[in-house]
Amino acid sequence: MTMTPFSIAGIQMPVSAGTENVTAMAKRLDVLMLRFPWVQMVVFSELCAFGPVPKHAQPMPGPAETAFCEMAARHRVWLIPGSIFECRDDGVYNTAPIINPHGAVIARYRKMFPFRPYEADIAPGREFAVFDVPDVGRFGVSICYDMWFPETTRQLVSLGAEVILHPTLTDTIDRDVELPIARASAAINQCYFFDVNGVGDGGTGRSIVIDPSGNVLYEAGRGAEMIPIEIDLDRVRRERARGVRGLGQTLKSFRDRPVDFPVYQRSTPTESYLQSLGPLTKWTRETQAEAAQPTHAAAPQHETAQPPPFATLHTAAQK
Repeated sequence: MTMTPFSIAGIQMPVSAGTENVTAMAKRLDVLMLRFPWVQMVVFSELCAFGPVPKHAQPMPGPAETAFCEMAARHRVWLIPGSIFECRDDGVYNTAPIINPHGAVIARYRKMFPFRPYEADIAPGREFAVFDVPDVGRFGVSICYDMWFPETTRQLVSLGAEVILHPTLTDTIDRDVELPIARASAAINQCYFFDVNGVGDGGTGRSIVIDPSGNVLYEAGRGAEMIPIEIDLDRVRRERARGVRGLGQTLKSFRDRPVDFPVYQRSTPTESYLQSLGPLTKWTRETQAEAAQPTHAAAPQHETAQPPPFATLHTAAQK
């Protein structure tokens, strides 16, 4: 069996929502590369640069992204510096730049599923992001809440992604739910899955790395950690050829499926039921009290227009 090794480090670090963290990120990266100079790619957590505060949004390219490009070039590493809030003419996005070892931005991934209703003012992206590391393999990027919608990971994998890089910011009580979701995402899609969380204002830690057999390679604690791990891309190819642990060949079965799922057709009865669940809004004490009242009214049925199809962003990166 051949081997295609590649080294990725997640950096789980304290994040402040009151001050910028770009300077601290640079220092953490300096220390990481001093201690582990064999690392080839580095991933930070979601919104690591400024914390979950939209007022710090800036255009891209912009000052923060420029600083990240300089870091990548200085250390000659692939860098996914988490994400920042990006100002655009049509709104504010949660955006992760993908930077090559020359310090060039080869793609930007905009989070498709903002954590609504809590991130109601953040616009959703519409393009998937996969990129190639020459002579190594194909990588895909998603952000935090995207993982809760398995279609996002399945789409990246269907575009050829062998490793999913997943910056996240989870500071809530559902981190224990996300860990098995990450593990299932890796096993179902026969890929490596790097889920990197922050600490402090940037999360409760417990970053996790899973291999294509669904094995947990490492789960971090709740403090600051550096997580350098060498992976083998040929493990992915072998799992996809022979099946997870020599068993289920899930991607081939999905490819050969006998049905196209009606849930994705918005004009079906399934969509009518989903509409009956009510608006996507943040609950208050008042709405909670109203929901507790008995009701016998029939659920309304609505028709919604078919949205435009998702675009695909596929960049063949140059080393």
